[in-house]
Amino acid sequence: MAKKKKEKKFAKKLLHKYRLVILNEDTFEERFAIKLTRLNVFVIVALSTILLITGTILLIAFTSLREYIPGYSSTALKKQATELNYKTDSLQQVIHMNERYFESIKKVLTGDVKTVDFNKDSIIEAVNKDLNDINLTPSKEDSLLRERVDKEDKYNLFESAISASNFVLFPPVNGTISEEYNVKDKHYAVDIVVAKDTPVKATADGTVIFAEWTAETGYVVIIEHTYELISVYKHNASITKQQGDLVKAGEVIAMAGNTGQFTTGPHLHFELWNRGYPVNPTNFIDFK
Repeated sequence: MAKKKKEKKFAKKLLHKYRLVILNEDTFEERFAIKLTRLNVFVIVALSTILLITGTILLIAFTSLREYIPGYSSTALKKQATELNYKTDSLQQVIHMNERYFESIKKVLTGDVKTVDFNKDSIIEAVNKDLNDINLTPSKEDSLLRERVDKEDKYNLFESAISASNFVLFPPVNGTISEEYNVKDKHYAVDIVVAKDTPVKATADGTVIFAEWTAETGYVVIIEHTYELISVYKHNASITKQQGDLVKAGEVIAMAGNTGQFTTGPHLHFELWNRGYPVNPTNFIDFK
């Protein structure tokens, strides 16, 4: 019974009405009045608290204010981190390509290449067999196309001459060849005997990709040309170009000498490489 009386008394307190009045201090005039109960006050305070918390959460979650809250990451920072990740990946690929490129240049300097033996006759027989199986009779469309191209080329002789003579190899020096190009002995170059301090010239237009001293071959210059061609000049007494310089065909790039361990007298050790494979320079250049 006592418990029920306490519950009824508590319910009366919650529902007991109060009047909130706002008076003018000077005239005691009633300006505002509202009837309240303790239950109403509790409900209003609870709803206000819930709305305030909800509004604060929404404000932080969907506006830029969250960047100032510890533990939240900035959108700009995330974007910057993503861009840096892409750049890092790209730089790693560039570094990998440069390492492979420098490794190929190292092989050029040391002459470390592998020769491939093949049966020339078997290749020719295979090609002839394939050609016999192909119908080489031109179609009507092919004949019309050939005729049109012939007419166009008839009036483009000057342009064809330019493209044909645009790439010419000049002798870096003139002299007597003391050692020929020899694949069996892994001598992928020609040695030209010249007097000391003879100007060494670029064999074609290109970019200097290496110009440094080496213990074995002295001062070395390597030039990269078009058509994936690389020329190498070793045992120089001095060099006049630096890595990254652009050179023209016939431009002086070094002075011939007798530097390095692998030399027995003043001469130029000249190499030609195409797509990573050595080429006999005497097939394209007359050194006399």
